[in-house]
Amino acid sequence: MKENKGLMTEGVIWKQLFWFALPLLLGNLFQQFYNTVDSIVVGNYIGANALASVGASTPIINLLVGLFTGLGTGAGVVIARFFGAQDDKGVHDGVHTTIALCLVSGVVMGAIGVLFSPQILQWMNTPSEVMEGSITYLQIYFMGIIALMIYNMGSGILRAVGDSKSPLYFLIVSSVVNIILDLVFVIKVQMGVAGVAWATLIAQVISACLVLIRLSMSRESYRLVLKEIRFHKDVLLETIRIGLPGGIQNAVISFSNIIVQYNINSFGAAAVAGCSAYTKIDGFAILPVMSFSMAITTFTGQNVGAKNYERVKKGANTCLKMSCAVTIVISVVLFLFGGNLLKVFSSDTQVLHYATQMMHFLVPGYLCLAIAHTYCGVVRGAGISMVPMLALIGNMCVLRMIWITLAMPFAHSIIIVFLGYSLTWLTSALTMLIYYHKSGWLEKYQLAHS
Repeated sequence: MKENKGLMTEGVIWKQLFWFALPLLLGNLFQQFYNTVDSIVVGNYIGANALASVGASTPIINLLVGLFTGLGTGAGVVIARFFGAQDDKGVHDGVHTTIALCLVSGVVMGAIGVLFSPQILQWMNTPSEVMEGSITYLQIYFMGIIALMIYNMGSGILRAVGDSKSPLYFLIVSSVVNIILDLVFVIKVQMGVAGVAWATLIAQVISACLVLIRLSMSRESYRLVLKEIRFHKDVLLETIRIGLPGGIQNAVISFSNIIVQYNINSFGAAAVAGCSAYTKIDGFAILPVMSFSMAITTFTGQNVGAKNYERVKKGANTCLKMSCAVTIVISVVLFLFGGNLLKVFSSDTQVLHYATQMMHFLVPGYLCLAIAHTYCGVVRGAGISMVPMLALIGNMCVLRMIWITLAMPFAHSIIIVFLGYSLTWLTSALTMLIYYHKSGWLEKYQLAHS
């Protein structure tokens, strides 16, 4: 390696995690800004049905994106290991295999999304008054899904080598473009839901181009050479081994959210719009949890590559404290000011009623989510991806579906749906807590790689 600015194998742990997670947090913040601005503009300038159209599409988008985001995480772990071990060839092969996988996956996912959007939305019991808008939004979104894949997986490469700042800068640019185009397409041109979708697509293309330029212009081992993009069998198999369980986990949990959305849809358009509104705030609220989880995954990947196993344990404890502290602060703020934030999305009293209910039942579970994802990030960074997959699917999907299926007939209330989130976040935290402290996973990993 010519320089190792991104290495986290030595130094003050909390500072490294903080400065690595901060750009991730801000980057995720701007990414979340995409759909939030869409919802604000749609809810205020088009109406509640249009807001519901955007909200009804979200679980489907998350389902397919989640599958390939898991593969991107696997690629990041592989590259982080190579980087921590200062293996230049491994980093090079990992980068080009990741981009090749990204291109193929993006084409497949885009085609599936465009072709089958109407059928999927019908299966989800999407209210008839929002069906047309939902189909329009979803199909346009999927036309540009390959750009989203390039940005996310390219950013994963940069994070694996310790650069979490560049993806932030690219998202700031694309977010500003997204906001401007939202206002132009919806208010000035009056394109409706289609305008919001096209604004998002164009912004995603810009962010994808920026990340490709960054990788192509690098002089380090992770430089992207377009003519060298191809699959390297060993790296691809390792990426799939580590990433596929995470992708399946994301996809299955997103699928369970489609079932949840099905139940929410049964309460009408106001419920769909209200839950969509709070989901945007929820997305912001859990950003620190996800950012710290991503940071500890890279930290662990680099340190197991360098065989600094004690440092992995110290990093896990430090990250857990940081994530929980920030989550507690956010939860308090939401309880105090969440009602005022919701009014940004809609002034409809029924919409606000459902949104406020959802907030009151989800916020208490955020601390459990912080615990679960911190431990998932640590073990995933060591390449142990089956355990987080089984833990999160078992709780956030299977257990949540059992809860809704058994409880709903006794009390047909949307509160049953909301309770399912916090209860399964609690069981997820307990599962990962027990595994991390009682299974001896790190000692087994150390013996297997000694």
